[in-house]
Amino acid sequence: MKITVLYAGLAEPHAGWAAVDELAELIGAYFHAEILSTKKATPPWPLNRFHQGKKFEPIETAGGDVLIVIARQPGGLAMINGIANCRKKFGRIFGIVTDSYFRDGYMDETGLFDMITVTSHDDMAYPNKKFGVKVHQLYQGADCLAWAPRTRKVRDIDIIGFGRIPKNYHTRFTHCFHRAESPYLYLHSPLGNLTGSSVHLERGMLFKVLQRTRISLAFNLFVETDGNRPRSMMVTSRWLESLLAGCIVAGRRPVSRMADEMLFWPGATIELSENPEIATEELNTLLADNDSMEEQRLVNISQMIANHDWRHRIVEFSNMTGLPRPEMLSNDIEKLGELGASFTKKAPGIHLREQLQ
Repeated sequence: MKITVLYAGLAEPHAGWAAVDELAELIGAYFHAEILSTKKATPPWPLNRFHQGKKFEPIETAGGDVLIVIARQPGGLAMINGIANCRKKFGRIFGIVTDSYFRDGYMDETGLFDMITVTSHDDMAYPNKKFGVKVHQLYQGADCLAWAPRTRKVRDIDIIGFGRIPKNYHTRFTHCFHRAESPYLYLHSPLGNLTGSSVHLERGMLFKVLQRTRISLAFNLFVETDGNRPRSMMVTSRWLESLLAGCIVAGRRPVSRMADEMLFWPGATIELSENPEIATEELNTLLADNDSMEEQRLVNISQMIANHDWRHRIVEFSNMTGLPRPEMLSNDIEKLGELGASFTKKAPGIHLREQLQ
């Protein structure tokens, strides 16, 4: 069976979607797939002033049995425009959509897919009703085999905020923790480059920083909303990457089925006050009692490995599509079990949820 994977990560690297690119690369490796990448084409001026971004740079491929499109958001499904006669070249076309709450991003090309997955259960009905496409739900994940800490590190960074941090919280945190008299370090973005060829290389730097951090901040998209961008109560990579690195995650977690099902274990997140000044004092209290956090760090890592590795998602995706499970994938899931066991031995009080099969 010839399988092709199409994603934006090689043509247009972006730190915000690096975890999604890793999913594409894992699928490509396990299924020995042809790897393709493209980005939006820019028409000559002045047409680009009115261009709606539906055209993508052309890609050459002979086609095959299955095309899997890894879309960062709904508009990414239109990457198939880069393949001439795409629907004729491939027997089946599947899509995996990450930021599926951007409903206005779905284009007519969505109707050409045999099936797509969306991140939230709440996002299933819209593309099914509008385009008649079959829709399944698939949560986000992380590459735990690559990024789980293998050795214990001194956590000299007290608080990290990477990505979106609400302005009022950030202002208060910088005012408090940047003062010379504060014993705590607050490190905030940017970390490395947001776009460009170095994004995937700097991914390792991010995890090394997280593995040396005590508390990682994470706030849902409804906290201090800014502008007219669509919002969602989804659990994003920020939560998963922080937990995998053994951070204590503090902030304002999403209020949703997704959060309840993904962040189900005690202590997965710590809720901070709606008042940034009080939240600052709460962080001071947490940091003063750092020793009590050590077992929670091991719990967070273990739960990520057991429940949220991308390989578990690939198994689910294979079941949805009828694709055969590669032997190498099964072998790596066994390695995940061994890795998770190494953390549970260090913290006997850990009780894991039943692992995904």
